[in-house]
Amino acid sequence: MADALNLEDLISQAEAAEIRSVSRASINELVKRGRLRSVEIAGRTFLYRSEVESFEPQTGGRPPSKKTTKKGGKK
Repeated sequence: MADALNLEDLISQAEAAEIRSVSRASINELVKRGRLRSVEIAGRTFLYRSEVESFEPQTGGRPPSKKTTKKGGKK
């Protein structure tokens, strides 16, 4: 059974960005990656305030680049 939609818990991406002190683009990226759920109502995207407030960023930073290195340690 799906979760009941509580309209009072929905906020805009701009509000989410302000709460997390990040850009709207960062919030949009989290939505695209499935890290934050969103719902679309009348053509606008909303997020769940409770999820935005409790969001825990992943630790460890970016994954290592896929640069190839020569064997033997010579440059």
